[in-house]
Amino acid sequence: MPDKQTQAPKGIHSQEWNHSSREQFLDYYAQESASEEALYRFISIRDTVLRIAASNPDYPEVLAVADIGCGAGTSSIIWSEAGHQVYGLDVNKPLVALAKKRAATAGCGIDFRVGSATKLPWADNSMDVCLVPELLEHVPDWVACINEFTRVLRPGGILYLTTSNRLCPIQQEFNLPLYSWYPRRMKKYFEHLASTIRPELAGHATYPAVNWFTFYELRKALASKGFETMDRFDTIDTSGKNPLAKTIIYLMRKNSVFKWLGQVMTPYTQIAAIKCRLPTAAGKNKTPPGANLPGG
Repeated sequence: MPDKQTQAPKGIHSQEWNHSSREQFLDYYAQESASEEALYRFISIRDTVLRIAASNPDYPEVLAVADIGCGAGTSSIIWSEAGHQVYGLDVNKPLVALAKKRAATAGCGIDFRVGSATKLPWADNSMDVCLVPELLEHVPDWVACINEFTRVLRPGGILYLTTSNRLCPIQQEFNLPLYSWYPRRMKKYFEHLASTIRPELAGHATYPAVNWFTFYELRKALASKGFETMDRFDTIDTSGKNPLAKTIIYLMRKNSVFKWLGQVMTPYTQIAAIKCRLPTAAGKNKTPPGANLPGG
């Protein structure tokens, strides 16, 4: 791959972040990231992104993949083992060290770095894919993250992100019932507790979740940056589904009320977005989401 992928553009400098990790969080994440559930989830994400890429004949066979918020490197290794060039980044230094160790054991040559999603260390238009799993909710300046994803993705590149869902009462960020529906002031109170004297409230995370999104808000934000967006229902492969499942997915895709109900019933927001050459009107897509996906 060209060297430009590993070179930061001028004006990009490191920012002061806490790169350490609480031992309880590291132990939990090390175990969770190696679970069968995690492997299945990351393989499903990879396959979804590759189906989107396959709908565009101009995509290269070997993709430059930025795994932003790579954690212990499970997703990075899955992509590397599939033959792609992977660049991993996480703010948590101990997790990056674990990712490097696991990649070396697997025989994968992955460029892992410690850093922030608000200042990515890669050049403009240098990535074919940006993976952003469960990160955006933890970064106060999430708009800066969106700007960086837009900057490093090449035109036609794919952004795949998962994050919090304010519409659904079920969540895994805080050990509190119905937390997604708490008023903002109450959330601020528990964020403060989790960051100071009650870290167990947020699973001992150094940066507890501070942002709660809906698909519709993120779709509008990404459209303003020139992305065509697809939600979880748009990207489902229906080729192996039974007739009832296909009907339900069809209704989710075509009917705004069913789509909204589907969003309410799912614990996290999931978006796949394609960077266009020119910005589209806010909240609108040039083509129907998922229209060109194989098996869609």
